[in-house]
Parts: sequence; structure tokens; C-alpha cells
Amino acid sequence: MLARAGGGFGMLAFASMLEAAKNPFAPKVPMQVGGKAKSIIWIFTNGGPSQVDTWDYKPELAKRDGQTLEGFDPKTGFFPGSVGGLMKSPFGFKQYGESGTWCSDLFPKTAMHVDKMCFIHSCWTGSNNHSPALFMMNTGTTRMGYPCVGSWVNYGLGSESDSLPSFVVMSDPMNRGLPKGSAANWGAGFLPSVYQGTWLKPTGAPIDNLAVPASLTPQRQRAQLDLMARLNRQSLAGSAIESELNARIESFELAYRMQTAAPEAFALKDEPEHIQKLYGVNEKHCGHFAKQCLTARRMVERGVRFIQIYSGGMENQQSWDGHKDILGNHSGFAAESDQPVAALISDLEQRGLLDQTLIIWGGEFGRLPIAQKGAQPGRDHNPHAFTVWMCGGGVKGGYHHGETDEIGFKAAIDKVSVHDLHATILAAAGLDHERLTFKFQGLDQRLTGVENPKVVKQVFA
Repeated sequence: MLARAGGGFGMLAFASMLEAAKNPFAPKVPMQVGGKAKSIIWIFTNGGPSQVDTWDYKPELAKRDGQTLEGFDPKTGFFPGSVGGLMKSPFGFKQYGESGTWCSDLFPKTAMHVDKMCFIHSCWTGSNNHSPALFMMNTGTTRMGYPCVGSWVNYGLGSESDSLPSFVVMSDPMNRGLPKGSAANWGAGFLPSVYQGTWLKPTGAPIDNLAVPASLTPQRQRAQLDLMARLNRQSLAGSAIESELNARIESFELAYRMQTAAPEAFALKDEPEHIQKLYGVNEKHCGHFAKQCLTARRMVERGVRFIQIYSGGMENQQSWDGHKDILGNHSGFAAESDQPVAALISDLEQRGLLDQTLIIWGGEFGRLPIAQKGAQPGRDHNPHAFTVWMCGGGVKGGYHHGETDEIGFKAAIDKVSVHDLHATILAAAGLDHERLTFKFQGLDQRLTGVENPKVVKQVFA
């Protein structure tokens, strides 16, 4: 009996492997118990928001405003010749919620949700330059060409949707460009290409060729796809690129199904007026970001696994990269995102989806507590400290993990590396970062590297 039962379990596992090989999008069982997040929405604040002007209140900065920071290495930031004195935040702070969380005046609407949010104040990274820091935050390494977090999540869990991409990316739509490094930030690297992110164009049709040409009847289109599939499968047996051919076949089929499902998924006009008003869809200052956040919620409802929304574009003042005029820079980007992000939290909660959706807010690094000299002073890059917050997906609300020093310069207590953060995100989705591997160049590669990262277990409820 035991032999037969054991063999039966083996056949079940083998059947699952065959299904995964046939359909790389097939849903997979999470690796570990406790991961509640079925979907992840990452609000990527591109450019590096200042922790001391947003979520990491430092009254000591006001006391020491203008003083020289003794022992400061001017090469810490990107512009060593523009180092000024310590600079107090130009924004006011006050406490919100039962947790008494200190929040900047930048986020009056998002701050109303602090008792649902979990803050990690002690994050740090290894680069003070945008491109490598972006790659580090997205892929776990400072070099391009490696799989991003979204690709790893989809490789580990598969898709819950058979008619939409499992990983979508939305970039800044205000003619400010893509983040530095562009599509390499959502690439699949050495994973099968089917797991890379699908970029949704910020204007016009979000995906090319969604509309079926008028000359092509459904019957003819189906016949074309069937013929391509037959020809491709004839080459599968014994092929060294079998997984890539399977991925290509499934991509054609997914594209076919998307022509029916995607237009409906992107039809924000079908949302009730009160929901559009909640997000600010028709507001000039935040309408573009509101549409992206509302699209993210609709994607979650339809089984999309990973959604990344970039706030901010390519160059300095076109993103949260406040080298000049930190007051104007952060005020503008916060105004664009505050209402839509708050609405996303409220909307997911009232639909019963927040517990199974992990929202992440954060950029590639933080900013220095000293001034960067200029007519309107700003802040230079700071790899030593930044804040990331999470909400939903099983994390502990109203919780603050780690601390920076008294001026917010360096992570000081319970430091969290980018690899620690990635391990924690994977754990929220039920994935073990040590077991989630892919054989490449003779090695079992993983998102979190080999530096013995740790899951920040304290953030989970």
C-alpha cells in the first residue's frame, strides 16, 4: 500500500511537471505555508524619494539645520562638489492612526491608512547611481541581464489568468520617459522569456495588435494559430530549445485570448462614477496615475500575478530624483500619487482583495539628510538608508521595522538589505527564496544571491 501510494504521489508530481513544461503559465502550488499574497502591486517611486521628507520623521534635523556633518564622505552622493550642511525637512509631519505613525504632509490621503501599512525604515543598498541601483532593486544585482522580481514570482507561481499577461508594467505617461535601464528592469534574464514583464504603453492602445484586422475572420485566425502550433510542435522532440518553443506557442495562444479579454480589462469607463472619483481619474494633477492604479486593481481581479507601476521618468527632476528644489520635486510627485494610492488601498479592502494583494511602495535608494547646494536646495543620493512600506498580503499593519540614526543618514537598527527585502517579498507570496532556483551556467541561480539573506519575519501578522 505504501509503495503504491508513494508511487501515486510521484506520478502526481510528474504530471504537474509535464503540465508546467507544456504550459509555463500554469498555476503552481506555493512552496511554503503562510504566504497570503496571490498578487503583488509594486508602486516603484523611481528616482529615489527622500526618507526624511516622507515616512522617516527626524526632528533632530530641524535642531541641527545648517550644521556641517562631521566626517561625511562627499563621495557618498553623486555630486561630491555640491555638499552643504544638514537640512531640515521643508515639510511638516504629524501623527496618524492608532499606531501614531509620523507622516509627512506630502501624503494626507495615504496617511489615513497607516494602521494597515508596514514600514521598513532600515533598508540599504550598495550603489549610489540610478541604473545599477534600479537593477539591484528589481533583479538583485547591479548588472543588467538578470531576472527581475516579477519574473521570479511568475516562474515560481505561474498565472491565475489564461487570457491576460501574468506580469504587467506601467511607466510614467507624462512624456517623462522610462526609468533608467528601461526594459531591462522588467526582463526575464536567463529565465524563459515567457516570464518577462509586458509593458503597457502609457498612451493609446496599451498593447499593440489587440484589435483583430477586419479582413481576418475568427475562423481564419484560429486556423493560422493551429497551423503554427503544429509546425512548431513538429520541431519540439529532442530540441535543445524545447522550453523556448513551448513558450512561443503559448505566447501566440495568449495573444489570441487577449484580443478578447484585454480590451474589457482596460475599459476604465465601465467603472462606476464613484470609483473613478475615488481614484481621481478625471483630476488633472493625478488622473494619469489614477488610471494606472485603477487598472492595477482590475488586473488583480482578473488574476494577474505581478503589477509594477513606475512613478517618475528618466531624468532628475522628471522623477523623484530631487537634486534641485526638493520641496517642488517631491510636492509634485506626491500630489500625483497620493490620492490614487490611497484609493487603491481602500478599493482593494472593500472588495475583500487586500489580504491577498501585497502593495509595495519604494524606490532604488534614499536621499542624504544634507543639502545639495543650489538656488533651491535639494538632496543627493543616499544608498545607506531608505524606507519601503508594504500593505495587505498578510503584513502587519501599523508596524515599524528598523531605524535609521537620529538624522536619517544610515540604517542603524535591524538593517534590511535589498536581498533581505526580496526574500521577504517572496515569502509573502509563499515562495522560499532558497528553493526558488534556476539552473544557469552550471549553477542554481536565485534572486537573493548567496549572501545568506534573511526573511524579515517580524513584518508578517
